[in-house]
Amino acid sequence: MTEFYPFFLALFAGVFFSMLSRRTHIPWVVALIIGGIILGPNAFNLLTINPTIEFIGQIGLIFLMFMAGLETKFSNFNGFGGKLFLLAFINGAVPFVIGVGIGMALGYGLMTSLVLGVVFISSSIAVVIPSLETHKLLHTQLGQSVIMTTVIQDVASLIVLSLILQNVSPVTSLPLYLFYPLLLVALISLRFFIPKIRDFFVQIVDGRPDLFQLEFRSTFLILIGTVMVFELLGLHPIVAGFFSGLILAGSIKTPALKEKIRTISYGIFIPTFFIVMGLQTDITIFSEVSGAWMVVTFVVLGSVISKFVSGWMAGKMVGFSRDEALLFAITSIPQLSTTLATGFAAFALGLIDQVLLTSLVTLSVITVLVSPLLMNILGERISRAAGV
Repeated sequence: MTEFYPFFLALFAGVFFSMLSRRTHIPWVVALIIGGIILGPNAFNLLTINPTIEFIGQIGLIFLMFMAGLETKFSNFNGFGGKLFLLAFINGAVPFVIGVGIGMALGYGLMTSLVLGVVFISSSIAVVIPSLETHKLLHTQLGQSVIMTTVIQDVASLIVLSLILQNVSPVTSLPLYLFYPLLLVALISLRFFIPKIRDFFVQIVDGRPDLFQLEFRSTFLILIGTVMVFELLGLHPIVAGFFSGLILAGSIKTPALKEKIRTISYGIFIPTFFIVMGLQTDITIFSEVSGAWMVVTFVVLGSVISKFVSGWMAGKMVGFSRDEALLFAITSIPQLSTTLATGFAAFALGLIDQVLLTSLVTLSVITVLVSPLLMNILGERISRAAGV
């Protein structure tokens, strides 16, 4: 029975700290990470990572990236022209260079510095959307520009990450000039065949009571199978999970099915991943490791300042007003899913150390707490000026 204790405690932590999040209005992810830190070996030592918890955390990581891919709609890109890619390029390339430079200046090797640059590229849609929705800006040109540039930057960061991981821990012996064309062919093929496979299972149900949840289980099966195919081709699971979501996004159209996938993802697996992130975050490094505060300060300030400045510059270059450019800059600051997923994967492969992992967790916590406050202030001003 002792094997069930860590699993029970992880589930309990997910439920308890989710409730605490609702009561205190602390962002959900932040509450779960704090919960993991409190229960973990560096605080009360009530919960440690065993093979079961680690496995569920890995599944949660895949589901986190899968949901990000599932909610990415490339059909929304029509009609925006080159401005969109200019926004994404400036707001991604400048922080990437700054991130790599900070990594090298702190004494890390090239691969670790590149991972830090990848983290600086990405932003978080999940943090941005509620504020845009609140001020009725989500469906404006500004709101859609924010959403779509974030998607482009996340996709770009994952492609660069896959290049890094392929060089550090290659799963395939194919040279890169053959690997990526083969991957593109696989993406196109799966995009064509997977809807047909899903249609086959849906036809079996054909309106009858689906007592055994065949459609949901078949979708789950296709998801894991698609991730396995991408892994066999040489992609890391977090990149594979994202691309699996992209592929299945066009074939999962039933709101009830999407809700079931969301329920199992955010109900069990994804919270466990964030709890595991908290368990792996060692806050004692600030007192035990010389220079830890400097690393955290450089990472947090480097990311926030580079994203803000590059976002503001890009916004002004495409013709946004002063307040719109400021809002665009602020919406690029929050770091969450892709940052934590990248940190988790890089730490597991030994690409980053405990100090840098803790810095990335600190970056996520600070930006997720501060950014919505600034977005609400500017969003209200822009809405009032536009008469929305």
